Formats: sequence, C-alpha cells, structure tokens
Amino acid sequence: MSVGGRVARLLDRRHVAEEEPETASLIESLRGIKQAGEFGRAEFLAMCRWKSPRSAPQCERNSARVIRRVSRLALGTRDERERLEALCGLHGVGVPTASAILTLVDPRRYGVLDIRVWKLLFRAGAVEGNPRGQGFHGEHWLQYLACLRREARRLRASVRRVELSLFLHHRRVHRGVLYGPPALRTRRRAGGRARPARRAPR
Repeated sequence: MSVGGRVARLLDRRHVAEEEPETASLIESLRGIKQAGEFGRAEFLAMCRWKSPRSAPQCERNSARVIRRVSRLALGTRDERERLEALCGLHGVGVPTASAILTLVDPRRYGVLDIRVWKLLFRAGAVEGNPRGQGFHGEHWLQYLACLRREARRLRASVRRVELSLFLHHRRVHRGVLYGPPALRTRRRAGGRARPARRAPR
C-alpha cells in the first residue's frame, strides 16, 4: 500500500472528527484576527494556555507591543517558514505552540503539530525523521503541514479536522509510554527469570 493510501485508510475508517466545543468557542472568539492581520496580548495568552498551560509564565514575558509586531509579521507573510520563525521569536513559543496559534486563527489551513499525530504519520511513512515526535523544528512542520493539507483536500475538510481525527485515533489505540522510547516488554523464562520479549517486525 502506498504512503498516501496508509494515511487515507487511517482517516477513512472513521468519520472526520467534529471540533470540540471548548475549542470551537475559542476559535469563534478569535475570528477577527485574520481580517485585522494581528492579535493582541490577551488573545496570544489565551492561545498559549490552550496549547500548554505550563508555558504561560514564559509567554507572559512578552509585551503587548512585541506581540502585535510579531503577529503582524507572521500573519502578513505567505512564506510558511517565515511565519513559523516569527512566532517562535516570542518567549515561550516553540514550534508546537506556533502551530497551535496558526490553527486557532485559521483552522481551515492549519493543524496543531502534535506528538500523537506525528507518530501516526511517521509509522505510515508520510513524514521523515524524529520518530519520537519531540524537539520539532521548521522542516518537521513543513512536512507535517503538507501531509495534512493533502488529506484535507482529499476529504474536503479543514486541516484542523484532519489533524484532530488522527489525534483522537492515536489516543484511542495507543498503549504504553507516549514520551520517550517505548517501554521494554518482558516475558518469563522457566524458573521465573525475565528476558526481553522479541519485538514484532514493523
């Protein structure tokens, strides 16, 4: 089966997910940002808290003036790499948070760069590198975005809904540790001593 076919099969086995009510409400409150071409400090902090409440103290270090300037740069360019780099220049914003900001502002064209979705796409051969789904950088984002947009076009759905569908699928089926290497399973030898279980071929 082709790479595209494996990803399509993941999505086609389930209906494309509807947005969660709390997130839908936040997206609705941010609708004016695209037309304004910028966002303010309160909007920025709300988006950062949605993605990662732990990052809030770092995000709060950004002044209103800097946030408006950076948001104008990010929303004013058509270059996805420049857009990402502008947002990552803010305190507390890494690639996943930058992707969340773009998703909340424009869910039709963006999805959140998430460890669960990345791991699914990596196993399907749709993205390359970073099998653990941690320490994302710009190249990872561009691969990921291209893959989600391709599936969104095929399904005639928003990129966010494609990303959310894959996220929910992984959450349903995943077992074991999410961050870091998978735990080493063991099986018992006769006499009670444990030895590593043989890994199933991928």
